[in-house]
Amino acid sequence: MTSITVLDELDKRILQQLQQDSSLSNQDLAAKVHASPPTCLRRVKRLMDTGVIAKQVAILAPEKVGAGLTAIVEITLDVQTSEKMQEFEQLAAAEKTVQQCYRVSPGPDFVLIIQVRDMTAYHQLAHRLFATQSNIRNVRSFFSMFRSKFETYLAL
Repeated sequence: MTSITVLDELDKRILQQLQQDSSLSNQDLAAKVHASPPTCLRRVKRLMDTGVIAKQVAILAPEKVGAGLTAIVEITLDVQTSEKMQEFEQLAAAEKTVQQCYRVSPGPDFVLIIQVRDMTAYHQLAHRLFATQSNIRNVRSFFSMFRSKFETYLAL
């Protein structure tokens, strides 16, 4: 089980700022959180080293880069042993268009969030990831018509 890292108020202010804009320079970040630049740099390094900050990325607009179709897919496996569950997770994780993979309960075994170019690309993925796998009992797909909210921010 993963242990929870204790965060003080300065850590929280740093994380709140970085969640809004991780491209801030250390100087600008320090000014916004009311800390000295060396203190801020040490804190960010510690937050990264302990895994609180998992990674820093650029979030792209899918429709601007040709990945405008979002599919939310429920997967039910035929055999749900630990080995078979891990096998499917590895298969899903290896697929670049699968952005998120959740093992869920109750209901289906997995929920995937998939971002692809269009329905043709989804059909190709579905064939590769679902139709050719003998352990998949059921696939239920939902296609986003409009995204009303997308946020990566975690409230602290």
